[in-house]
Parts: sequence; C-alpha cells; structure tokens
Amino acid sequence: MSLIEKIIGGLDEKREWKAMEARAKALPSEYHDAYKAIQKYMWTAGGLTEWKDMKRIFGGILDLFEEGVATDKKVTDLTGEDVAAFCEELVKDAKTWKDKYREKLNDTIGND
Repeated sequence: MSLIEKIIGGLDEKREWKAMEARAKALPSEYHDAYKAIQKYMWTAGGLTEWKDMKRIFGGILDLFEEGVATDKKVTDLTGEDVAAFCEELVKDAKTWKDKYREKLNDTIGND
C-alpha cells in the first residue's frame, strides 16, 4: 500500500484524489510542473497525514493555479519567489508526521 493510499483510504477519497490529479493534468505545463514539484515538496517536507488537510491544501493550490491561468499570471506571481515558504504557510495548521511521532513519543515516555 502506497503512502497516499494509507492517508486517503476510502473509495470516496480516492475518487476525489483522482479528480484533483485530473485537474492538475489539465493545467498548462508551467502550472502542472509547479503543482507536481509542490506536491513532492509537501510529501517530503510537509509530511501531511490527514486527508482533510491534503484535500484543503492541494484543492486550494489547484483553485489558485486555475485562477492564475485564467488571468494569465506566472506561477511565482501567485506563490511568490520563495515557493517553499508558500508551501510551509499552507501546512502551518495541518497535522504532520512530525506531530504524530511527537505525540507518540510523549505518550510512550509519559506512560512509564
């Protein structure tokens, strides 16, 4: 089972994920390439663990990028030059793997 399958789980979530991926694929290459790079960064640095957070964040990026296409803007006009900072701002309120491991460690040590 892939990481995405572990996180998104059910059939409805898989359909929603596939629909988001189809939206991304329909974007012009500049936007699609940026979306895939952001996704990769989010999996690595963001460490999202909850479907609701993934749906909100990636869906929001797609909405933003679709609007950018419609208004003929560059990706960095929307994200700013520091795309990593843009990503980190998106996940600041999301539960990450680090948060889960932190809770687990504290629970383990605290239950001795």
